[in-house]
Amino acid sequence: MSISTRPYGKDQHGRPATEYTLTNATGAYVSILDFGGVVTRIAVPDRHGALADVNLGYDDVSGYTVDSGSMGALIGRVGNRIANATFDLEGQTYPLGANNGVNNLHGGPEGFNLRMWKAEPLEGKGVDTLLLSLVSPDGDQGFPGELTVTVRYTFDGQNVLGIEYLANTTKTTLVNLTNHAYFNLDGHDAPDVRDLELQVFADSVCAVRAGLIPTGRLVPQEQVVYGFDRPKRVGDVLAHTQTDPDMKPAGGVDFNYCAGNDRMTKCIAALYSPKTGREMKVITDMPGVQVYTGQFLHQTGKGGVRYQAYSGMCLETQRYPDAIHQPHFPSVVLRPQETYYTKTEYVFSVR
Repeated sequence: MSISTRPYGKDQHGRPATEYTLTNATGAYVSILDFGGVVTRIAVPDRHGALADVNLGYDDVSGYTVDSGSMGALIGRVGNRIANATFDLEGQTYPLGANNGVNNLHGGPEGFNLRMWKAEPLEGKGVDTLLLSLVSPDGDQGFPGELTVTVRYTFDGQNVLGIEYLANTTKTTLVNLTNHAYFNLDGHDAPDVRDLELQVFADSVCAVRAGLIPTGRLVPQEQVVYGFDRPKRVGDVLAHTQTDPDMKPAGGVDFNYCAGNDRMTKCIAALYSPKTGREMKVITDMPGVQVYTGQFLHQTGKGGVRYQAYSGMCLETQRYPDAIHQPHFPSVVLRPQETYYTKTEYVFSVR
């Protein structure tokens, strides 16, 4: 295992960004920025052993500073949506930035995806580690409490990308951290993800109202056309976009799938490319995963590749969206005496 570095341009404040590349003995590698904790590249073999980058991204940090899709980035303080960009906690109302219509999305207009993190690379015999840390001040983006965050990225000889999230707060606050990588197991430069097969190991999905805000009702996966309760070709599900009343306003799939069993490790999703043989299993202790099919992609990425709708898809492990307004959802409240901890692994293999 080895870790190499290279400059990656300057962020929106003129600070230099660094890309850290964790490479294993087979030559497979993962690259991560100190800016936004962005995963820039994931190069893993196909069934013939040929490496390809299966993660969408940009060749320079400047692309990430203006990307509305938070491509590859760490998301915080609260991933996904908070209805009406406001919440009540311990008798106080906290207004937030409305950056998704009237709602708050992914922590607000200047979330953790736009921050420079402190990076510490740690080479190992069987696994490389990149430690990223950040202190979010009391009142940051409207959230109470000073939040100290550590994210541990690992990559090992079995092509497992691990992400561990830890956080502590000085005041009761909300936390729901995740990563917003866009995957295409055919290669980041492949046309789209329609030919990939996805299965989500979850009993239900959050019913939504306008703005993709959960109603609080959980609907069995087999009752919705965007269910992935068995392996399905992504394109076959996307074919319902114009006719399904939930998918049409979303422009495709952008829903939270509910596995439950919060804090219990399980495989929550499996993505497979029949073309290349690459498979990615998502192992997590989180109760939910947001499946987003990248319908709003419309930018030029690495190597001049033009990303279009459905060029990549996200599998964001999380507690359920707008949980602060749904008491029966797994809680996103963190108190000073507690430590926030969660771990997700993206396990790459072939079949």
